[in-house]
Amino acid sequence: MSETTDKPKLGARAPLGIKRTVETGKVKQSFSHGRSNTVVVEVKKRRILGRPGEAEAPKVEEAPAPEAPVAKASPAPEPAPTPKPPARPINDALSRRELQEKLLREAEEARMTALEEARRREDRQAQQSSVEERRRAEENRRAEEEARVKAEEEARLAAEEAERAASQPPVADVPAPAAEDEDERRGGHGRAKHAPAAKRPEPTRPARGARDDRRQSGKLTVSRALNDGDGGARARSLAALKRAREKEKRHHQQAGPSAKQYRDVAVPEAITVQELAKRMGERGADLVKSLFKLGMPVTVTESIDQDTAELLVEEFGHRINRVSEADVELGIAGDEDAPETLKARPPVVTIMGHVDHGKTSLLDAIRGADVVSGESGGITQHIGAYQVSLPDKSKVSFLDTPGHEAFTEMRARGANVTDIVILVVAADDGLKPQTIEAINHTKAAGVPMIVAINKIDKNGANPQKVREELLQHEIIVEDMGGDVQDVEVSALKKTNLDKLLEAIALQAELLELKANPDRPAEATVIEAKLDKGRGPLATVLVQRGTLRVGDIFVVGAASGKVRAMIDDKGRQVKEAGPSVPVEVLGLSAVPSAGDPFSVVENDARAREVAAYRQTILDRKRTATAPVNLENIFAAKSDKVVEFPLVIKADVQGSVEAIVNAVNRISNEDIKVRVLHSGVGGITESDVTLAGASGAPIIGFNVRPNAKAREIAERNKVELQYYDVIYHLTDAVRSAMAGELGPLMIENVVGRAEIREVFSAGKHGKAAGLLVTEGVLRKALKARITRDDVIIYNGEIASLRRFKDDVAEVRAGLECGVTFTQNFTDIKPGDFLETFEVEERERTL
Repeated sequence: MSETTDKPKLGARAPLGIKRTVETGKVKQSFSHGRSNTVVVEVKKRRILGRPGEAEAPKVEEAPAPEAPVAKASPAPEPAPTPKPPARPINDALSRRELQEKLLREAEEARMTALEEARRREDRQAQQSSVEERRRAEENRRAEEEARVKAEEEARLAAEEAERAASQPPVADVPAPAAEDEDERRGGHGRAKHAPAAKRPEPTRPARGARDDRRQSGKLTVSRALNDGDGGARARSLAALKRAREKEKRHHQQAGPSAKQYRDVAVPEAITVQELAKRMGERGADLVKSLFKLGMPVTVTESIDQDTAELLVEEFGHRINRVSEADVELGIAGDEDAPETLKARPPVVTIMGHVDHGKTSLLDAIRGADVVSGESGGITQHIGAYQVSLPDKSKVSFLDTPGHEAFTEMRARGANVTDIVILVVAADDGLKPQTIEAINHTKAAGVPMIVAINKIDKNGANPQKVREELLQHEIIVEDMGGDVQDVEVSALKKTNLDKLLEAIALQAELLELKANPDRPAEATVIEAKLDKGRGPLATVLVQRGTLRVGDIFVVGAASGKVRAMIDDKGRQVKEAGPSVPVEVLGLSAVPSAGDPFSVVENDARAREVAAYRQTILDRKRTATAPVNLENIFAAKSDKVVEFPLVIKADVQGSVEAIVNAVNRISNEDIKVRVLHSGVGGITESDVTLAGASGAPIIGFNVRPNAKAREIAERNKVELQYYDVIYHLTDAVRSAMAGELGPLMIENVVGRAEIREVFSAGKHGKAAGLLVTEGVLRKALKARITRDDVIIYNGEIASLRRFKDDVAEVRAGLECGVTFTQNFTDIKPGDFLETFEVEERERTL
């Protein structure tokens, strides 16, 4: 090689005599809708030169040929070993360094250009979603990868050739050129001709055409993802799995029927054929066939008894396990408490006696409250539960029971949950029928009695006569040598109330009343009702344990969770211990008065017990006498006329008392048939039922809602409202017996809504009204309803408009009203009705 070629000008490229570095070609691009384009593609190749003895220069990515399918490059021919070149001047090394830096810069620019082109190409490929475009992109990627590998190989070989031509190492110290490394990689050919005197260790170079597996080359396609890893093995399809399962199933079927399983079948007292077949694992039709053979033509939905079920179970080879449905009740009542867990509790005292003998007035005097004024007709028609604190800080729970004959069940219930009974007898009236009944209830309950001789301040009072009359019923007071305490009191004058409280305390001390407060609560429902805003409510008396907010309970055929508890003073409490009466919110339905109230461990247990109890109630209600010839002839000869009724009342105890009272009116010629009885206001379903059967609706302290009233007027359903039970029984008796007497028909004259409540001085409170229907007149009777429940029944005391007394106010106008009896329990949102009573001749 000449001197001029060994020393090129600064910045000029040495003519190394290798192939050209730019290859051009044309590629046709296809687009959607038949469009195409032809582009010119250039593939640039760069040489990399390095000094002898240094590590191999980093690889440079060349500009790949986009979209150009290039044939696979064949390996370049290996250069033949060349002899060592002669020595060169030192400035040639500078020229080589500058040349190398320039090549590196150009390689970097080419790499950036290639990256930009690759980014644009990927953007275009992302917009093309067809299968053909993805396939073409994959082919282009492979072609450019092969082109890149070929370009890198050619650049490396060119750099080695340039290094061998340009370098002139010293004779003694220069290591063997890279060609010898090539000889070593090819098996050591030519080592004998060019053996160096000394050799410095060089870093290992990667094999020709080797790829870095750590770098992800190209995009990940579906075919590559499925072919990577396990050599292309794919997961089994769902169809293949389904075919395999069907094949296995056929194999088992061909193997023969499996052995029959014999089971232990739990059979309750009554079970349907279908349920029994399910527990036995047999077909219901097979059980029906067996029953036909036994002479019992039944269907799969009919129930059979336990003995018949046992025959079926044994016939099919199973084993029977007799169980009782009542087993779900086990553990509800709880076990007896250990003596060391018992603590003293307040006594429960029930006040009993004849109507109008002053029971509630006596309790009012003890409580310092006024309950009598709130009772219709001045008689108690609900069980009231109260707790009173005595002067010595001890507490006593009082139950006030009605004295009317219709409330026999309430008195019996009060005697059953009480510790002490106070028998109130009027000193001027003596023993009456309900007094004797209360004595019998007390004896049946086995509780001690204290006789309170009331009204000793009245003229004609004779307490000694009362003591003598008690002897007829084996009640001997202490003054006559017996063991029953008696106290002469006056509820009106509050005379000797302290002696009565002392007698209660003495009797409670003798009884040594104790209970365990640290256990799940058990209580008894004293009264229950349906409140429009708060739902079903129950007044319960806790007998043992402590009832807390959040407890899960079961009461009768209802269950629930204690949402809130309200004491007798209207305050919310968090817990209630033994002998404490509280009103409980959170029931699923209105229970019956007297139902047991028990706290259980969880909601599922409560629902299970409630469902069982409801089943028992349904069986009792739908139970019918067996059909035989005697019953058939008796039904044909029976000409008793039925008198249908629909009864709605405000509380459960009143419903119970009214149903019992009207049933006692029945005789051999006419009898009452109660179609429906319930708690709460009169609803549309009640009116529809009464209209279909032609029955009157009796409302006791309740009223119909607007929709029910509209349906009743359209269907001519008779609505009768009462607030005193003996008025109700008298009306039913008159209607049934056909007695000649007036039929009292209410005609509503006007309705108004109470908007505001004002103070009216000595008249108590005045109500500001907006008349919505009809006319308000001063002479008419009036009633106030709240949530369809009557809270006042009387007359209008005064009717004013703009401070002027007026005789009447028509619909759409506002007015002010005060009421008689100084009635003050008025709230905005209540409704006022004025009505007149029309007397008609009663007909059956």
